[in-house]
Amino acid sequence: MKDTLTSGITHTLTFKVPIEKTVPRLYPEAAPFREMPEVFATGFMVGFIEWACMEALAPYLEEDERSVGTMINVTHSAATPPGMEVTAQVRCLEVSGKRTLWEVEVHDQTDLISKGTHERFTIKLEQFKTRLKAKAEAAGIR
Repeated sequence: MKDTLTSGITHTLTFKVPIEKTVPRLYPEAAPFREMPEVFATGFMVGFIEWACMEALAPYLEEDERSVGTMINVTHSAATPPGMEVTAQVRCLEVSGKRTLWEVEVHDQTDLISKGTHERFTIKLEQFKTRLKAKAEAAGIR
């Protein structure tokens, strides 16, 4: 990670919610999800928050580095129908070695729909893949 990464950096990401990112499509094999209204799913919202933080971090990572989410603590306080835009605003609160902590807010076109914090760790991609492969092999998965 480059030493130019400091707390205080911000990033904004906007996305139009498609029907594919609604609750019934989160786990289509699960009847309780399929029976829910078509609104932006919390699970997809979490991914959207991660996306915004990944974009914010990208200029500060070395070519062989990526970041992984390790903690999420957010609300989801308003429903967003498909077709509306959502905007994530993220701000780095803390940089501690490979760990970053982010303040996050997500708005749709009318409401604040989420706020909280998200933690990420910077990893070396090839080392991570090697550890993941070893874990899968130890579990008998090839």
